[in-house]
Amino acid sequence: MLVFMLFLKGLAIGLAIAAPVGPMAALCIQRTLARGFWAGLAGGLGTALADLSFATLAATGFAVFEGVVARIALPLGLIGGGFLLYLAWSGWPRGDSHTPKAAKVPETRGLLRTTVVTYGLTITNPPTILLFAGIFAALGLAQGTAPVALAALVIGVFLGSMLWWAFLAGLVAGLHHRLPPAFGLWTARVSSVTMAGFGIWALATAFR
Repeated sequence: MLVFMLFLKGLAIGLAIAAPVGPMAALCIQRTLARGFWAGLAGGLGTALADLSFATLAATGFAVFEGVVARIALPLGLIGGGFLLYLAWSGWPRGDSHTPKAAKVPETRGLLRTTVVTYGLTITNPPTILLFAGIFAALGLAQGTAPVALAALVIGVFLGSMLWWAFLAGLVAGLHHRLPPAFGLWTARVSSVTMAGFGIWALATAFR
């Protein structure tokens, strides 16, 4: 029963952390509109794997690593913020790039690259690491818990995150052809502005 309850808690944590609108959501929507459901899901997998990494660290006593995170927060913030600004610049629609086209099924190599890039972008976000540590500490999820129960907890976090990304990519892909042609253009613009804003915030936070 304890294992199952921790799994459900992990599922809820994964959903709660993935669901808020942010740069990853904007990126998922943009990729799904441009390249189809599997591209959006591949990016979501990268974020979910990063959440799994964060949850594993938090569940195994992340407080030990808090000082390390504080020391590397500046380079992590610079890398993450700079990459968000690059994605914002490269994703801004130019010329006829917003013209709707039939989304092709991405090649396996492209999907893998999308997953790796999104994982790297998510893992270089120190506030997310500390958010997981804070949630686990506040709920007392890593204190005196058996390894099997902790495994169920972190797997729940991963699956909760993946459920959200599968839902978001599926929703966008399903509505894509029912939306007006200008929707893709404005979505790309809003996504780019959102990522640029988070990139600037990440850089400012790192320097502060």
